[in-house]
Amino acid sequence: MRILIVAATQAEVAPLAIRARAARDLDILTTGVGMVATAAHTSRALAHKDYDLALNVGVCGSFDRGLVSGTVVHVVTDRIAELGAEDGDSFLTIDEMQLPAESTFVNLAPPAIDALRGLPVVSAITVNTVHGNDRSIAAVVERFKPQVESMEGAAFMCACLINGVAFAQVRAVSNVVERRNLAAWRMSEAIDSLAEATRRIIERA
Repeated sequence: MRILIVAATQAEVAPLAIRARAARDLDILTTGVGMVATAAHTSRALAHKDYDLALNVGVCGSFDRGLVSGTVVHVVTDRIAELGAEDGDSFLTIDEMQLPAESTFVNLAPPAIDALRGLPVVSAITVNTVHGNDRSIAAVVERFKPQVESMEGAAFMCACLINGVAFAQVRAVSNVVERRNLAAWRMSEAIDSLAEATRRIIERA
């Protein structure tokens, strides 16, 4: 099975780099942060080589305080949260505006891998600006009820769906979504947990 691992940064896949260099069936793509870079680089990679499975791995912030730092989750529904329009104090989604665009992406057929099935299934939002304001956090939670957020997930899912490639988005919680508090982030713990979960998925794919 030929597998593509997609991550925004080198740090998120550093523990997997040695294995990737020794494997002919495993490629790692680092796209840079954000939706545009992720969609463009992932689509190009999938167009240039045939893959049996694409995995988007990375860290995320959690709106669900039951998902403690280091928890690895499987994102099956993701939404571009900011795609829409402001109307005074109200927000209109792209669907409410009746414009021809996709904002929600669902993985209807996740790979049948036991190591993936064992992860908590969550819904996510993808954003250009991570939330760090009490009012905007409350508003987006009321609007979409997300459990986690990232800056790339929905873009990756869109690229895979367009290219017809089996995929999964796997993320590790590094922090609670709250006013920016780097001292409370557990980035190293999240990356270690992410690497271990990813290894198990690859080994059982």
